[in-house]
Amino acid sequence: MDDRRIVELMGVESSERDVGWLQQALQSAVELEFATLPVYLSGMWSIQDQSGEVYDLVNSVVLEEMLHMGLACNMMRAIGSTPQIVAPAYPCGLPGGVRPGLEVYLAGLSPVTVQMYMQIEMPEHPVAAEAEAYPTIGAFYDAILAAFEALSPPLSPTGQLAASFSVEVPDPPGPDKTIQEPLKPVQSLADVQQAITTIKDQGEGTSLSPDAPEFGGELAHYYRFGEIYHGRKLVPTDGEWQWTGDPVEFPPCYPVAKVPAGGYPNLPASQAFDAAFGQLVAHLESAWGAGGQSELDQAIGVMFSLYNLAQPLITMPLPQGGGNYGPDFVPASQAR
Repeated sequence: MDDRRIVELMGVESSERDVGWLQQALQSAVELEFATLPVYLSGMWSIQDQSGEVYDLVNSVVLEEMLHMGLACNMMRAIGSTPQIVAPAYPCGLPGGVRPGLEVYLAGLSPVTVQMYMQIEMPEHPVAAEAEAYPTIGAFYDAILAAFEALSPPLSPTGQLAASFSVEVPDPPGPDKTIQEPLKPVQSLADVQQAITTIKDQGEGTSLSPDAPEFGGELAHYYRFGEIYHGRKLVPTDGEWQWTGDPVEFPPCYPVAKVPAGGYPNLPASQAFDAAFGQLVAHLESAWGAGGQSELDQAIGVMFSLYNLAQPLITMPLPQGGGNYGPDFVPASQAR
């Protein structure tokens, strides 16, 4: 994986962005979306009681990141390319170099890791923070959409997949909002536009509003993580959005330490987890290859079984102190 690929692609003149450019850009998008999943899962799984407002906030983001990766994969298949599912070697930079200087790592949920999550999801125009001068994920997706619009390539349904995710978004004091997140084939330019709008509005929140009316008014990921970090709901106050609303209580978490480079290769519990994670990666790659829908269904099943394999690690103290073990997300087939 070329950690500079997205930055280099963004440096190509718009007039020179051909279908080959678009294929490379979408592959980078797949890698970027997949890279966030282990990071957020490590935090979510460290919550001692796998329920509650903060758990639901993180879980909703995880499910939407799965959707975003699927949309990027479908867009790749639509233009005749097959996605590769690449697992990063944590700790690392964010794939593609879109956030220079940001180290992404695996650890339990804490104010420090939640702040890292916010840095990953930093929008182009944050309504409750200062913007920074570097290409954002949202700007990258804008470039992908502009290339689709300029090239208008033929779009094929062959190899594209469908799935549905039910996301519970906390909305106190009322009941939680249940939002159905469909993964659908991309068959027209309008479908491409909708897919990228979904990724941007849900994920990085690139509009000047932190919520997305077309998705039930749910907050974008940056702002959901901000509620956890600040311990308050994001509300409009005196004409500005501020984290000054109702309290958001930080839950008790297992003290999962930062997973070192290479993980824990000699630990049986880690080996068992990595074997299953390797199956997940293989199923996902096969799903958008020759395997089709049944492979995606198997991948989703493995994904939701990983917590039970991670739990023995999360609850096991490191022998030298300093916290607990955690899943290292090293596919069993990948050299350490």
